[in-house]
Amino acid sequence: MARRERRARPRGVVLRRVRAILAGGIVLGVGAASTLAAWTDQEHVTATIGAGTFGIVGSADGTSFTEHASSSTAAALDFSVAASRLVPGQTVYAGFSVRTLSTSVAGVAGLSADSGNGAGLGTHLRYGARTITGAVCNATTFAAGTEVVPTGSAMTVSSTTSQQLAASAGSTVRYCFAVTLPASAGNEAQGLTSTPRWVVAAQAS
Repeated sequence: MARRERRARPRGVVLRRVRAILAGGIVLGVGAASTLAAWTDQEHVTATIGAGTFGIVGSADGTSFTEHASSSTAAALDFSVAASRLVPGQTVYAGFSVRTLSTSVAGVAGLSADSGNGAGLGTHLRYGARTITGAVCNATTFAAGTEVVPTGSAMTVSSTTSQQLAASAGSTVRYCFAVTLPASAGNEAQGLTSTPRWVVAAQAS
């Protein structure tokens, strides 16, 4: 009996060692699976970004456009009747058109009057401005236009509205001015002169 017990012990030890090895193998197998590298791929993206430009040009005749960037290079309005010989009750008309440059982004424009427009004969004069659809500015087209400055305003009054300008010279805003020497102008207006100025200020939109 004692000899059989001594032989059984080594078999139990061997079984325990086999179980330990198998268990170790299982652990090693799990560890190997958790360290496998995954396949990867990437997509990269870039872009070229630049700033646009904005600019406008103007025309007194509605066809020939150029820049008038300062008061010293201001375009001269071409009134339908000689504006240098006004008499009380007379109204004269002149147009001015603006659009963006061919390389410009879109924008908005606004008409403003110079504060010095009320000097000299300007004290007596009254005016209005409207946008019209064609290049011809006269009593008929003015009457059909869209109001920018109310008729009968003092020469120093600016517009409170803005006009859309399409990009790349895609549209033209045509202003039509109506300047009147009121019938009520007294003798003190005789011989006086005025050199009114307006500015079309525009900004990109």
